[in-house]
Formats: sequence, C-alpha cells, structure tokens
Amino acid sequence: MYDSRQTKELQKKTTGWLSIAKDPKHGDVNKKNIDELRDCLRFHEYRYYVQNDPLVSDFEYDSLYKLLEKFEKENPGSITKDSPTQRVGKGLIKDFPKVQHLVPMLSLDNSYNADDLLDFDRKVRELSGLDIIEYCVEPKFDGASISVIYENDLLSRGATRGDGEVGDDITPNIKQIRSVPLSAKFSEYGIEQVEIRGEVLMNKNNFKAYNDALIEEGIPPLANPRNAAAGSLRIKDTAEVSRRNLEAFLYHVSFIVGRKAAERTTGNDQPITHSGMLEMLWNLGFRSPKKEMKVLKGIDAVIKQVHDFEKERDNLGYEIDGMVIKVNDLKLQDRLGMTSHHPRWAVAFKFKARQGTSKLLAVEFQVGRTGAVTPVAKIEPVQVGGVTVSSISIHNEDYIKEKDLKLGDTILIERSGDVIPQIVKSFTELRKGNEKKIKFPTHCPVCNSELFKPEEDAVWRCINLTCPAQIVEGIIHFVSKDAMDIRSFGEANVRKFYELGLLKDIPGVYTLPWDEIKKLDGFGEKSITKLQQAIEDSKKQPLHRIIYALGIRYVGETTAKTLANAVDHLLQFADFTEEQLKELEDVGVKVGKTVYDFFHNKNNLRLLLQLEKLGVQLKNEKKEMISAGNLSGQSFLFTGTLTKLKRSEAEALVEKNGGSIVSGVSSKLNYLVVGEDAGSKLEKAKKLATVKIITEEEFLKMLPG
Repeated sequence: MYDSRQTKELQKKTTGWLSIAKDPKHGDVNKKNIDELRDCLRFHEYRYYVQNDPLVSDFEYDSLYKLLEKFEKENPGSITKDSPTQRVGKGLIKDFPKVQHLVPMLSLDNSYNADDLLDFDRKVRELSGLDIIEYCVEPKFDGASISVIYENDLLSRGATRGDGEVGDDITPNIKQIRSVPLSAKFSEYGIEQVEIRGEVLMNKNNFKAYNDALIEEGIPPLANPRNAAAGSLRIKDTAEVSRRNLEAFLYHVSFIVGRKAAERTTGNDQPITHSGMLEMLWNLGFRSPKKEMKVLKGIDAVIKQVHDFEKERDNLGYEIDGMVIKVNDLKLQDRLGMTSHHPRWAVAFKFKARQGTSKLLAVEFQVGRTGAVTPVAKIEPVQVGGVTVSSISIHNEDYIKEKDLKLGDTILIERSGDVIPQIVKSFTELRKGNEKKIKFPTHCPVCNSELFKPEEDAVWRCINLTCPAQIVEGIIHFVSKDAMDIRSFGEANVRKFYELGLLKDIPGVYTLPWDEIKKLDGFGEKSITKLQQAIEDSKKQPLHRIIYALGIRYVGETTAKTLANAVDHLLQFADFTEEQLKELEDVGVKVGKTVYDFFHNKNNLRLLLQLEKLGVQLKNEKKEMISAGNLSGQSFLFTGTLTKLKRSEAEALVEKNGGSIVSGVSSKLNYLVVGEDAGSKLEKAKKLATVKIITEEEFLKMLPG
C-alpha cells in the first residue's frame, strides 16, 4: 500500500507532528495541514493493524491521536467521516477465515496521568448525574486481544480482534490454551449465548523457557512476550501453539442472549456489575482478573490504586502495560454508551512507556567467562519505562543478520518483563544509504587469538584459556552470591585488583596481598577485615557451590547439586567417563561432554589442587549428613510463585531434610510443589500418575516441626 518513498515521507512528517504534540510552540495546527496529521495516523494504523509492524511506539501514536482529537473538538466543522477519530483502524492479515464479532471490539481511550483520570471522572459524573462513581480497576494485559463465543455451554468460536468488527477465526488455536475451558455452565445463569473479550499472553517464565530453547537451537530469541503471544495465534500448526504454553485472561462480557425466566431450571441471577461478571467468569472456570481487580468508590482511590500497582508490575508473572478503569454498574455503562471510537464508561491508564526509538551508533564486542564473544550495541540514550538505555546486548552474529542491523540505523527499543532491553527491529525503510555493515571480528578483541564457532553453535568463542577477559569474568562469577558468596568482593573490586596486578586467577582470591590493598583508597581496616572473613568463610561452602563457581559450561545450580551428590570428593570426576556422567539425573550429552572435558584438563585439575591446598573444601562433607531425614529418598521440583518461601529457601529445606531437587518433570520426580501462576510443568505433571502435585502449604507440613 505504501512504497518506500511514501514511507520515508510520512515518517518524516510524523517526526514533525510528534514535536508539535510534545510542545505546541514547535508548530501550528490548522485546517490546511490537519489532513497531513490524519494521513500520518492512517499510515501508522496500517503498519500496526495490517502489517503487524509498527514504526512508532504506542505512546507516540497516542500522542498524535490526542493532538488530532483536541483539534477536532475545538473545530467540530473540520471533522471528516474518514478521520481516524471516527473509526477503529481497519485491515487484516488474510491467513484465517474472517468472522464478524457479535459486538464491535472498540479501543479504550488512554490516559497517562492523574489529570486525565480526573477529567474522565468529571465526564462520567456529569453524564450520569451522580456525585460519586463506583469503579472496577484491573490490569491492562499486554498480549493479543481475542473474543470467544459460547453457545449452549460449549466453546463455539475464538477470534482475533482484527479491525474491531471482523477478526480471524482461530478456534483450533484457542482450544490449545488450557485456561480457556471447552465448556462452561453459563446455562446456570440463564445464558444461551455469550461473547467474552480477553487477552492471550505468554507468562514471563514460559517466555524465558521458550527463548532459552530457541537460543539452545541457535535461533535468535523473541523480543517480548506480547509478540510471542500474537505470533502464536496465527500459527497453523496447533501442536506448535500448544508447545508455547499460552494462557488467556478473560475480562469482559460483551454480549448475552438469555433464556426466558420460565425456561430456566436454575435460579442464579446474572450479575449487575462488571466485578460481578468477573466473579461469574472465575466461578465458571475462566482465568478472569478476579484476584487482581479492585472495586473502589471515587476517582481519588482509583488514582492511588493505579500508582501503587505500577510499582508492583515487575513482580507479576505476566506483562501489563497499564490499568483499566471501568464504571462498575452495568446499567450505568449502558446509559453512558459509546463514542464511535471508545466506550464512555472505561479508560485505560497507561504506565510509563517501555518502548522508544533510538540510533545504533556503534557495536562493541565483549568476551565472557566461557570465551563467548557477545556484541553489545551502543545507542543514543533513550528513556524506556523510566530508565535510560544506552547499551543493549545483540546476542550473536546470527541475531544481527536476522534483525538486519546496520550502524546508523533507526531502531525500536523495548524493555521486556525482566527489564532487560532488547532491539525489536531496525527501520530499514528509513535508511539514507550511509549506514554501515556490522563486521564481526575474526580474532578475540582482548587477546587477539583466532575465534572459533562449531557448526552446531550460534556463538563465536575465544578458546585461549589465558585470555584476560575470560580470567576476569571467571573470577567475578567465582566470588558471586550464588557461587562462593564472598560478600563485599564484587565485580568492581575484581576488576580493580586485576588491573593493579594484585589478582591474577581464581586461586589468587585466597592469596591477596593485603599490605598492598591497605594502601588503596576505600580499603580501611574495617572493610578489609570484613572481606578477609568472607573469603575465609567461603572455604567451607558446600561442594555444589564450588562446582557452580567453577563456571563449567551448561552447569547451572541444579546440575551442580546433582554432580555434587554423585561423589565424595570433587577430583573423583577425573575418573568418570562421559557415559557415566550421562547416567546422572538431568545430565545429557552436552553437559556430560563439558563436565568430562573440564575434569580431564590438566590446568583445571592443577587449579583444583591449588584451591584445596589453600583450604577450600573439595570433599562432600554434607553428603552423609543429608542422606537421612523426613524427605529422604524423595525428589522435588517447584513451579510458579511461592508466597511464604523464596525458591532457593524451599530447595534448601528439601536438601536439609534428605530430599533432592530435579530440574524437570519426569518419572523420576516424586513431588511437584505448585505456587501461583504455575505453567507448563504443572500440565506435564498431571499426565504422569507417579508425580504427586502438592501446594506450598502441604509441602511445609511435610517438614519437621
């Protein structure tokens, strides 16, 4: 629809309008140029709804929309029938059969501050004639919008939002989402047919697991859970949809056909409030936001709630980008009605934007403790979700090619659920011709050794074990909290001591020249005593921590515990074959090879002997001690969010009482302890009769008093 010339022209005009939206002094809005603003908005609607490839962030689009809305309100004679304010953006990707929604899925009006909410409340009170309004406040889920229809208690159709009036029929894919019941007893409420709105998403744990699997296969990871969910809905292979472990929140009943009272066999009344509808959906087996919602009287309480909830957004198991405020009384909703674009009884409060555009200025190549060379993009500093971003990992050479990144590109930045910034894409259509190709180095940027990349690997590596970068990163990992836990050492001190020649390798942690360190700024007697004690205490760490601290590739904390429980002394692994290693729980081909290689390397064995000579405990002294206890011989796995214990605390209690921790659901698992927002592990465990599924409370009752 738009060629490259038109795209560049409209994007250039967009930049100008964004300046005006930010500060009216930057330009004038009048009847002569208002059509240009409309053209820009139509263009970005097309990119969002049709191409599924936006060129501006949601916040930037909303700023332009509000500018046009403000002008048309002040100049009602200028409104045209095809203005973006008079309709929902149209256009669909033609992959699935098209279906008509029973009721149009309108957008919500957006607000970004307390003044916007006060203005919304004022309008509601004026239209209703009431002094105080009861609102229902719930999360604004950052996923892919859907509608589902139930007829005679059975799921009959699921569809995407599409253009708001017509969507794609994705019923087979909706059926793969286990939080959407295939049947629900709507008949108990006298309901014959119902259309429900909701959001499909991938929770943070499932998103991370899916990305980890992609990285393991050498495939670049997805940018964010929202894209993962939206893309999944349009996959034609239902088995692949099921593998992605999607979930759905159903949050709005938009259409009901009820039976006559005389035909009803039960006496449940249909709810008369929005919160009541959410309660009904919850009771019928849907994942509605019943737990997250709050019913509040007056806008002041609403404003406090949205600000309080924003502080907690990163603690949720899923992504949200704001809160939705709805008039709770359904009859009052009907009285307030709709505009052509949005309902008058609801508004979305958007949190600080987590997207922004920037320029890719340079790429630096960093060497990690395993020799992996990671490109890091240096960009023009940009505020994303309240944080200034100036550096972003771009993973590997394949990622650069897949994203088609070049120096000088305009790029879209997004902070995902774990607040790690990602480059979503480059705007190739905005290139001017002077952008430069990113050249991946052939030699290590630190020691100049030749880089290697096995065919099955996506990462280039420096295999020089004496490479300074690997040594420093290895020491940083060794002293870290989850490894040897040497408090007050830290990355900054490791780098400082190394640069000054006071620390050259891991054994050097235990032979630091304290007389020299005392001469350094910031190292008084108290801080040195504290650091010395932490180093001394680390010598007594359990064997699994030492194994993890060594930084063996693919060996995480759980695998380290498995390895520790297999020996009485760490050096016994020098006598293990790869086949013997692979017989251990959760040790596969790759892990077995890296562990075998590590313990058959003379330099590594020499390092371990040095550590033992310096007093580091390499014996598994706790092995005998934990062999007996309440949980002896039982294996455990935790999934979801625990409310009374941290995951690490719960795992420590299992081991303290003789049990073991496994990393996945299999026939070797005895107990799966389920917390809130449990994901795929729960579904897999349900299929295994040998696995007992228990709650956190039931687990705690198994422990000795």
